Amino acid sequence: MDVFKTLALFILTALAEIVGCYLPYLWLKQDRSAWLLLPAGLSLALFAWLLTLHPAAAGRVYAAYGGVYVAVAIVWLWSVDGIRPTLTDAVGAGVTLLGMAIILFGPRPAG
Repeated sequence: MDVFKTLALFILTALAEIVGCYLPYLWLKQDRSAWLLLPAGLSLALFAWLLTLHPAAAGRVYAAYGGVYVAVAIVWLWSVDGIRPTLTDAVGAGVTLLGMAIILFGPRPAG
């Protein structure tokens, strides 16, 4: 799987997870409708399915995905919650993306 497809899949996966967790948050913390739990559950099921589409070992995929999740969550903070990320938010997201790239795209021994 090429780099751009992998990153796009990770971003889509992160959005599915964030939506799946954000909707129950709206219900529990902001007194929104309990009906939000239905699309939340579907979104989390989509999240789990998307993780299976990567050809790498599951543990490596989960570890690398974590870095992308952090970066997407910071973008969510800004675009949905309306809170501008701090310099340390941006640096932290950059560090996690660097870690993701090392884990997922680093050289592997043959065999």
